Amino acid sequence: MISTPSSAGESRKPNHLAREKSPYLLQHAFNPVDWYPWGPQAFEKAKKEQKPIFLSIGYSTCHWCHVMERESFTDDKIAAILNQHFVSIKVDREERPDVDHIYMTAVQAMTGSGGWPLNAFLTPDLKPFYGGTYFPPESRFGMQSFSQLLVRIADLWEHQRDKLIQSGDELAQAIAKYSQSESGGAIPDAAALEAFFQSFDRSFDSWMKGAAPKFPMPANQNLLLRYHARKREKRTLEMASGLLEAMARGGIYDQLGGGFHRYSTDAHWHVPHFEKMLYDNAQLAVNYIEAFQTTKDERFAQVARETLEYLQRDMAHPGGGFYSAEDADSLPVALKGKVSEEGFENKAEGAFYVWEASEIESVLGKPAAEMFEFRFGVEPNGNAQHDPQGEFKNKNILFRRIRSRRPPRNWGNPRQKRARRSMPRARSCSTRAPPGRGLIATTRS
Repeated sequence: MISTPSSAGESRKPNHLAREKSPYLLQHAFNPVDWYPWGPQAFEKAKKEQKPIFLSIGYSTCHWCHVMERESFTDDKIAAILNQHFVSIKVDREERPDVDHIYMTAVQAMTGSGGWPLNAFLTPDLKPFYGGTYFPPESRFGMQSFSQLLVRIADLWEHQRDKLIQSGDELAQAIAKYSQSESGGAIPDAAALEAFFQSFDRSFDSWMKGAAPKFPMPANQNLLLRYHARKREKRTLEMASGLLEAMARGGIYDQLGGGFHRYSTDAHWHVPHFEKMLYDNAQLAVNYIEAFQTTKDERFAQVARETLEYLQRDMAHPGGGFYSAEDADSLPVALKGKVSEEGFENKAEGAFYVWEASEIESVLGKPAAEMFEFRFGVEPNGNAQHDPQGEFKNKNILFRRIRSRRPPRNWGNPRQKRARRSMPRARSCSTRAPPGRGLIATTRS
């Protein structure tokens, strides 16, 4: 079944993605870009016409994938450049993690970083010679525009093709050599574990205070807790517990519904990228269970329970299995019932999760709202101190406040508990449109 084209593209004809099953590919089926799925039809076209390949990889719940689709892939001028000078291929990383891994490794080798959307330029032999992640439609953020980049690469392919092909050959050889060295190593021993601890310890305090963005990285907490179990090293438990406590207090954790967002855009775990991933939450639930088993701290057990309840409630597929992810974007409260909830043109980052102070008071009444706002750091003009895109003006991202000022009168009375129970119900009621979810479900064992 094909997704309905957006209002901006009602008269557009579908491209080569129209018969695909992936929800991500179907989101691009009515773009003016002449997209092909990954496969021999596109490869043969590139070889026959001797055109470079523009490969774009993402997934259905990726915020910046939606942004680039809206800004660039629906733009007729950008589409014309792509269609004239390139063979354009779209890949869903959830369908083809093998393809994603190959070209993510290449882009990271070229640029030192990676992410999604992952955009790479390949020779007709599928060897990458340039790549990156998000490219803006106009010059901003210190980046050239996507159209300028396309024109520049098309010109280089026309006049310096041999150099681009040589670059692709050299990069392919370097990656192959790296892969062989990685796969041929010995199994890490106790010395490797000790080296990890020493390295992690040296950078931990400065990273906690100032590094951004911050990803939860459940494998790190897993290893720290195991190191503590093996060595009874107090410092490793302090680092693991400190990380887990900070994340559970922050806006990266859904204080009303449980579960963790993708990552924190600031240094304090406060302002998240609001997407939720199945694999992140599954691993983090294990982190908090093991932290509780080690420390007997009931707060860790509570976070684990709330995270697992979230997965069962919101991520379980009615037919079995679980949805792979939840969208970062959702429909703002003010637009509910006024515009279509399909597509992404009317949606905003985190709209389902953020609150204006007046909304909270309307749900709880003033006395209970005062206590709730103190507990979760709500401010009259919004509390998102880190907001480079200007998305959270007058909005509050709930976090558990460390008590640095005097609590309101009657703090801790039964109204406080009723307030915390009332807010999730208010969020799930018909006034708020929940985020969409990735349609690829993993099978229950």
